Amino acid sequence: MRYELYYWPMIQGRGEYVRLALEEAKADYVDVARGKAGMGAMIKMLDANKGLPPFAPPFLKAGTLVIGQTANILFYLGARHGLAPKTEAGRLKLNDLQLTIADFVMEVHDTHHPIGTSLYYEDQKGPAKLRTAEFWKERVPKFLGYFERLLQASGSAYITGRKVTYVDLSLFQIVEGLRYAFPKRMKTFERDIPMLIDLRDRVAERPNIKAYLASDRRIPFNEEGIFRRYKALDK
Repeated sequence: MRYELYYWPMIQGRGEYVRLALEEAKADYVDVARGKAGMGAMIKMLDANKGLPPFAPPFLKAGTLVIGQTANILFYLGARHGLAPKTEAGRLKLNDLQLTIADFVMEVHDTHHPIGTSLYYEDQKGPAKLRTAEFWKERVPKFLGYFERLLQASGSAYITGRKVTYVDLSLFQIVEGLRYAFPKRMKTFERDIPMLIDLRDRVAERPNIKAYLASDRRIPFNEEGIFRRYKALDK
């Protein structure tokens, strides 16, 4: 089956977590909106007035299924491509972790858009500085410290043991994104999360991921996505 991934063609954003899973699984998929007339096809599905159309990208078309929300898509793909435990309890726990990552991603976004997404960053620079300071003082240690402890407890290469899961791929993306958006702050903070950094390196060397990162399928980080580099926030 060929999957159809629908997401904005100019950014990594939340769709990147799905792309990483599809690439690791070496799944047959098309990034629809990056192709000719793809944006029109995506908007048409979002604006459908029949059935239960998805609220927003990303969403995945798998045969007759249309699956929205990043964690929900990964829950589906994980079970089908060996990127999740075989037991129901294990799959549910992994989904729990992915939802926690989704919470963190929202907080990353709020560092540069703490008031509203309809406003430009330039319209909320003052609040963004305050939000970023709190983010690095309280939220980053809380979230990444939690995943660091999970890796320590696992005593293995990956978050749930010896096999990579979609959560490991997502944690790779978190580290990459923070390194892009906050290079100075991350250089200091990485000393507190050595196992997460080792995980990032391990994922980056996986053959399918390594090939993806070197390809033009990997959209570069930029100031339109979730992870944005603003010098005023990286002090």
